[in-house]
Amino acid sequence: MSSNPIELDIAIIGGGSAGMALASKLDNLSAAVFEPKTAAERDSSWALWAQPEQLEQLSPAIRGSWDKWRLIDHSGEVIHQSNEYRYTSLSSGQYLQHCEASLKDSVNLVRAAVDDLTAEENGGQFSADGQAYKAKTIYDSRPPIMGDNSLRQHFVGWEISTKEPITDADIATLMDFRVDQSRGLHFIYVLPYSDRHLLVESTMISNQLEDKDWYRNAISQWLADRNIQMQSQLREEYGVIPMAAVQPQNTQVPTIGAAGGSVRLSSGYAFSTIQAQMATLAEAISAGEREVPAPFSRRLIFMDRVFNRALSAQPDRGVGLFMATSKALDAEEFARFMLGNAGAMEWAKVIMAMPKWPFIQAALRQVFKND
Repeated sequence: MSSNPIELDIAIIGGGSAGMALASKLDNLSAAVFEPKTAAERDSSWALWAQPEQLEQLSPAIRGSWDKWRLIDHSGEVIHQSNEYRYTSLSSGQYLQHCEASLKDSVNLVRAAVDDLTAEENGGQFSADGQAYKAKTIYDSRPPIMGDNSLRQHFVGWEISTKEPITDADIATLMDFRVDQSRGLHFIYVLPYSDRHLLVESTMISNQLEDKDWYRNAISQWLADRNIQMQSQLREEYGVIPMAAVQPQNTQVPTIGAAGGSVRLSSGYAFSTIQAQMATLAEAISAGEREVPAPFSRRLIFMDRVFNRALSAQPDRGVGLFMATSKALDAEEFARFMLGNAGAMEWAKVIMAMPKWPFIQAALRQVFKND
């Protein structure tokens, strides 16, 4: 290893959504992002409710966008249509490539993992690919450590082409609960990129991960039940999203992204929160401040933990909880609620739609036992 360290103002460990979003906004500072995988190697589907200005900014990475979305169970469906928000699917690989192309000359992308990190205040020393580095400030955006029995959202998704056109290709299906609910809250998520091109995911919210074939079988059964015949499977993706407190890979340096608590605990959405958090952090850095802003208010985190406690205690109520939320809100309110931007009126509507006693019990448990 080189004995003379390269000195940096800022080192970003991990080149995912948070790391690359922050890096693309830095200027007039010596900085580097350390990420061993290319954007193409990390390609998957990310989603958000986007407003017009976001659609323009994210256009290089958009794969599909819908002004209508729905939730379905055996008793019926709720369809929302919005004039303000579009449910939008991004290619993570294309988004990361867009960020990479936006890096200023003073910001480097190092295709290597970080080793031997020694923290010093908010910065520290480390090595990458045999080269020593020393940074005044380090931001760690590597994936967090999730507890083995913690609540998680986990899925397998297939991107497929179909032999025949499908119906309702203008609607994104966020949750179709008409599937096996015996192992936890389970739904099928469907994004129609066209009438012959779909992303179909089998998604679980539970404490226990399943064998990948279980999700694959659920997708196959859902397609068969609707007489949707595959022409070809284009790709498969797998993911696990935390819905409980997580542990950073290194607790001695500031964290951003999922490790920094930017995943909405009750829904698993993170992209919009990360974008807002990184924009605020970049502005703070340009003003000489380095502290990472909190992604959510303490009140919202408390409410999400109460929701998840109620869901974990009585998973058979999960379908009803999500359907009641969607029925209580209009399209704009639902989008704001899922993004973590709901106001007092939206919260009041959701609370009034929920069964009271399970949430009172969950709230009391949360007050007297933090997790």
